Amino acid sequence: MPTFKDDSPDGVIVAKFNAQWISYSHTLLAYAAFFSALAIGCWTHYYQIVKNEYWGYPEEWFPSVSAATGDWYPARSIFQIFIAIASGPRFLLIYLFYLITDRPNSIYPKIHAIVGVIRTISCGGWVYITSSDDHYVHDIAMILYLVANLPWMLGTLAIGPDNKKALKWRKLTTFAFFGTMIPMIYFFIQHKSHHVAGAYTTYAFFEWSLIVYDVIFDAFSLFDFSNIELRIVDIKSREGIINASTEKPEKSKKYSRNIESMFKYSFWNNLRGFVVDTYLAFVYWSMLTSLALTIWYFPLWHMGISGYEAFLLVTTAPSLLGIGFIRKLVNLNHGVFHLLSLVSIAAYLLIDPAQRLTVVSIGVAISTLTWTSIWVENSDSTCKIERHALTWGLGLILSNVIKMAWWTNNPIWPIMHKENGGWNQVGLFLGILASLEVMFRKNGEKIRRNYPEQRTISSGSWFIAAAGFGSLLFALHSLLTDTSTIIRWVYDGYPNTGPQPVPWGAVTIVAMSLGLVLSSYRKIVTGKPWYVVGCVSCACMYYYPAWNGYYGGLLLTIYLMSLVPTFIGVVSQHPPGRTFFAAMMTYNIFCLAHVWVVAYAFVPAGEYMREHTDYVLFAMMALIGLGVRNASTNYTFKHLQLNALHLNRSLTRGGLAITIVLGFLVAFSRTPSEKPAPYHPDQKAFTAGIWTIHFALDNDMWASEIRMRDAIKELEIDVIGLLESDTERIIMGNRDFTQFIAEDLNMYSDYGPGPSKHTWGCALLSKFPILRSKHHLLPSPVGELACAIHATLDVYGQEIDVIVSHNGQEEDELDRKLQTTELARIMRESKNPFVFLGYVVTVPGEKIYSMLINDGNVHDIDKTDYDRWCEYIAYRGVKRIGYARVSHGRITDTEIQLGKFQIVENYNPETWKASDNQIQESEVNERLRFPKQFKGEGVRGHKYHVFDEPRYYI
Repeated sequence: MPTFKDDSPDGVIVAKFNAQWISYSHTLLAYAAFFSALAIGCWTHYYQIVKNEYWGYPEEWFPSVSAATGDWYPARSIFQIFIAIASGPRFLLIYLFYLITDRPNSIYPKIHAIVGVIRTISCGGWVYITSSDDHYVHDIAMILYLVANLPWMLGTLAIGPDNKKALKWRKLTTFAFFGTMIPMIYFFIQHKSHHVAGAYTTYAFFEWSLIVYDVIFDAFSLFDFSNIELRIVDIKSREGIINASTEKPEKSKKYSRNIESMFKYSFWNNLRGFVVDTYLAFVYWSMLTSLALTIWYFPLWHMGISGYEAFLLVTTAPSLLGIGFIRKLVNLNHGVFHLLSLVSIAAYLLIDPAQRLTVVSIGVAISTLTWTSIWVENSDSTCKIERHALTWGLGLILSNVIKMAWWTNNPIWPIMHKENGGWNQVGLFLGILASLEVMFRKNGEKIRRNYPEQRTISSGSWFIAAAGFGSLLFALHSLLTDTSTIIRWVYDGYPNTGPQPVPWGAVTIVAMSLGLVLSSYRKIVTGKPWYVVGCVSCACMYYYPAWNGYYGGLLLTIYLMSLVPTFIGVVSQHPPGRTFFAAMMTYNIFCLAHVWVVAYAFVPAGEYMREHTDYVLFAMMALIGLGVRNASTNYTFKHLQLNALHLNRSLTRGGLAITIVLGFLVAFSRTPSEKPAPYHPDQKAFTAGIWTIHFALDNDMWASEIRMRDAIKELEIDVIGLLESDTERIIMGNRDFTQFIAEDLNMYSDYGPGPSKHTWGCALLSKFPILRSKHHLLPSPVGELACAIHATLDVYGQEIDVIVSHNGQEEDELDRKLQTTELARIMRESKNPFVFLGYVVTVPGEKIYSMLINDGNVHDIDKTDYDRWCEYIAYRGVKRIGYARVSHGRITDTEIQLGKFQIVENYNPETWKASDNQIQESEVNERLRFPKQFKGEGVRGHKYHVFDEPRYYI
């Protein structure tokens, strides 16, 4: 970059900079022009730019270069502005290349330079004269540009400096560029002549790859310009320099003092940088946790592998650091890459789920690449690498605090927006400010160095270091990206449920903080005794329910957080390309295994991982153990700066203290102040409902807690069973929507079987105290594991039992029979009045239906309603008042079923009988009727449907 003034025999040097910056600026501006136009075009006119003369969306779903850059405002204008700015570096690049290749009596450099000028001007021709302006001129300019590429690229190879690295990459790029033209032309013919659907999209991908190869070919000039410095000299000041020569020694001393001051950190600079890096770490964790969550939407709707799972591989982007050019580019522009990664936060602006996922994936790839680059380039200093590891860990803890304040949602996730509690704009704004601070930070850390394709291995095994870090990253993601995850892992039935998310989530934050403080004691955390503690605590968390399991989980939390700086220090010392590829693939494999243990019925080879979270945890701890052993024998302190080290640790402890205080303040603010009260206590009535809510992710991939809350509140539901509710997994974002709904509506809650039980989950919310509850894993020898909650409620002083259950799939008839038999047994053996709220997967009157109703000794809420398949309500020992079916309002694909009941005084199971006589709504007490606003068109997409109004009974 331009430096301060200096003296020269020929005058005063106003500014000077390395010529490589011409290559950098041209590359960044050119890519910014094309890809900003692509992003903005897709955002503003997606369906128009993917449409061609024969096909449109969904057959064609990716735009060509000309469609994205030249057809619509504002994408076209932004593209043209960036190209105009890039023209300066482009002409300078041509001129400098001519200077370093020109030889006496050689005409080739001059011809090559002329070709470069023609190529640049023809680029301006097709950029500023669009096909809609003049199709003929636009095509001529484009053809001329492509033709000029041949002599330009071949000429560069022929007359360029003897730089082996530049020559190697230019040859590869030239081959890729012209090799790509063959399939590109083929698919263009398929589109133009044969009108093949989707051919133009494939053609567009090859066309965009030409842009990538074209720009990066010129970027390799940075290898040729590395020894060239450009200076701007004020030649009129030459005399003043000569006259002032006697003052030179004093000036030199002052100059040296100024230089030294530039590289000294003040406390406030450190503090600002520390806060900024911590926030950017929070942004990274927000991006990473949103990736699997947005991927999950697609297999959820496909009921199996969707293809979108491939986006998980974007986490391997750090393998690009094995390419010296890319590694140097990222290292010198951390702030720029942080800024580019914020597209993931801006993804909420896109409505289409596939587009949102694509943009999120780009952001995650860039952010992961940036953070690993920071670690690699600071690996030669224990002080610096520890600082960045501490801010990364502190960012994880901060994300936990913020999620706790948002009831386990992250306010900057792409599933959030203003209407459902998102603070995306605030997060994006702060991210931009933080990125700019990094861009303009004067930290004196950037030094000149060579960037070989492979780093020298310091010591130890690079593969073990990679596997250990990948395992640790998975452990942090799966267990410590929400304060309630471990709590839900060990959750059990009433009355001994174990800890509740409030206030015990704040204790989880304390444990994470203690682990990060303990990380400074390397000999302890890499010792065998500490590893044994980690293994034992992991086993306790998995095998013991309630409090004992939670104590193990807390100790495991401390253990995992204590390893963060050491593992980052070790993994960053090895060749970055292969090491981080292996690390992130280890992480990805664990993420898939984490899903396979519960989704085994829908994935290939699922039977081998069925219900085997123990396999996952064993492998995770084994690889972490290998990583610990590798670190204990090979990781040493280097370039230790004690003052800076103490300052970093002090700032970390201060940051941890603040997060702990914030955690307890959030817990205190969320503590309920009133006891839950039913909606109609005077009538001793209650409304019970059943709803399959698709993991609180609506049909358009937005978080649906607030809309669910509104529906439950306005329907005046006192007891509701929620199915497909276990969201404490990586693929669901490690969140718990029951906390928000229960606290906002002032209800008791039973989360049901947690993630360690391998079900899709069932939850119970109640306005009445839950006296006892038991979590059942129903017989499932063939398909997915079915769950049930059997709870006893205190309803107006009378014990009433409720079951919430989710049976298996239609294909697994044996499972459904066994599961229904078990449910019927539970209901039959209970002596209390009973309400069944379940997902049965049958039609009324069939064998499984009869098993449930007859063997369970309960009554169907309306045996004349034959239009049912999944959800059913049944009852015994309570007075049935009404029955209603309410449409889902695009929150899920399943309706809400409601039953309204009154308690029966002096219930006697021997004498109680149900009545099947219907009556008119006018004959029912107004306070016992279902809400009126759901009649007709209803509200927010919710309305009484099937029979268009509630039914009432004597």
